[in-house]
Amino acid sequence: MNIVIAIVIFLVVVRLGLAAIRMIASPVPPPPPKGELRKVNAKFRCSVCGMEMKVVLSPDEEPEPPRHCMEEMEVVRALD
Repeated sequence: MNIVIAIVIFLVVVRLGLAAIRMIASPVPPPPPKGELRKVNAKFRCSVCGMEMKVVLSPDEEPEPPRHCMEEMEVVRALD
């Protein structure tokens, strides 16, 4: 009985390991073509050091806040 349980656990660990390797090994999707970037007008500020950044092109209509000083930046001006 112990051998059967050990084999089942081994197979589960091998499958999980192979799945993790496949996720890591999958290539990064190519960037969108130049015409597919959307014009946005968003402004972000770092809450730690005060640096501000303006985003004018993004593949998404609502870009995610970038990270600066290891923290997510705050939205200063909402998207138009």
